[in-house]
Amino acid sequence: MKYIISCFLLILSHSIFAQTDSNSVVVHKDPRIEMLEKKQIQINELTTRDARRYVQGFRILVISTNDRNKATTAKTKIYQEFPELKAYLQWQSPYMKLKVGDFKSREEAEPYLSSIQRFFPSGVYIIRDVIEVNPDKSGTL
Repeated sequence: MKYIISCFLLILSHSIFAQTDSNSVVVHKDPRIEMLEKKQIQINELTTRDARRYVQGFRILVISTNDRNKATTAKTKIYQEFPELKAYLQWQSPYMKLKVGDFKSREEAEPYLSSIQRFFPSGVYIIRDVIEVNPDKSGTL
């Protein structure tokens, strides 16, 4: 008898909570969600306008040292002598690495290599790296 009553209550509860109109769905949306969507659209537009693209290219490794002061001194020297080059100081345990330039090809980097070697006679190499390319300034990207 308990089994029959349990089944009856289960079927009754299922029919009570079932939707009566199967063609419509009511969505209650919080108005703050729409404000957040608009704000995110604005943020996306601002960031893509100033976006940089990252591609495989070349940089010049100027110095690799575990002395932070030596690395920052080298970065200052690069900025003084080559203001057109962007310098990247990167920590790769246990070394500080100073890389300069965003060159698309090795041939672009070679003239700078010989100039930089006058100031840093040892350990200056052209290396493969991911570089920044600004689409606004370069006509190809």
